[in-house]
Order: sequence, then C-alpha cells, then structure tokens
Amino acid sequence: MASQCAACGREGEDLKTCNGCKMVKYCNASCQKRHRPEHRQKCQERAAQLFDEKLFAEPPPKEECPICFLPMPYGDNECTYQECCGQIICSGCRVAATKAAVDDVVDKCPFCRATPSILPFNSISDQNDLFVRLKKRMSAGDAEAFRYLGGIHSEGKYGIPQNARKAIELWSKSADLGS
Repeated sequence: MASQCAACGREGEDLKTCNGCKMVKYCNASCQKRHRPEHRQKCQERAAQLFDEKLFAEPPPKEECPICFLPMPYGDNECTYQECCGQIICSGCRVAATKAAVDDVVDKCPFCRATPSILPFNSISDQNDLFVRLKKRMSAGDAEAFRYLGGIHSEGKYGIPQNARKAIELWSKSADLGS
C-alpha cells in the first residue's frame, strides 16, 4: 500500500513518518520543513493524545509462574526472584521447593535446579556468589536483576552500604528494560 507525502503529494513506499503525531508522511526533511507551519498545531495535539494514551494505559497483566502456570500475585513480597536463572516464581512454588529440600538437604532453584545463594549468608563467598550471579543476569539485560540489586542498595543489605542514588539509577535502568 503506497503512502503519500503530506507536502508535495508524491506517492511511495519509502516515506518517513512524522515523529510527533505518527500520522503524516514526508519524502524528506525539506518537505517536512515546508509543511511544518500548516501541520504544527494538529501534530502537537495528536502527540499529546498519544502521550496520554501511553501514560494512562492499563499495565499488562503479570505473567504466569513458570512452574505452576498460575497467574503471578501482584505483591512483590508474594513472588521470588531467582538470581541464578533470572526467573520470577510464585511464593507457593518457592515454599514447595523449600519443603522438598528438607528431604534432599540442599535447597535448589525450583526452575533451573542450581544451588541458589543461601540467605542469610554463611560467608563472604556466599555474598560474592550472589553478586556474581546478579552481574551476569544484568549483563544479559535482565530488568529484574537491576530491580533486585536496586533494592539491595536502597536497604543497605549484604554488606553493601545504603545508597539511594545508586538504587534509583538501577531502578531507572530496570524500568527502561521493561520491569
């Protein structure tokens, strides 16, 4: 389907869309500049409308637990971030895994079966293991890892000094990645 330039009327497939309103198309920058005085008011109104739609849109529903496939609870304290594999699981699956671990003696991640960092930490190497896993998840672009580490900086846990500025920086990065 061919589009038409709003300034000169030329039809084509390779036209550029207005960045503000996303409704009109142009051949090039000169056509866009020529049409700007006529288009400006409508563009600003439509851009404000698009911004409001995005701002006030319903958030997407939370995903399902990757183990039991039930909808995730809404409270942050009702689900657990697994730093080993980056999965978020419901507290029910976490409790079931912990109860099963009583028989096995070793608590393992219910999703990937890795031995998670043990809380409370028994040694500095346990803390370092947690941070190595988080850094690995963060380098993979895991938004939840950024959010989790932001919480650690916010509360000053695990030997990390409390740092609100660093926490906000990590939470912002998490939001940018879609958390």
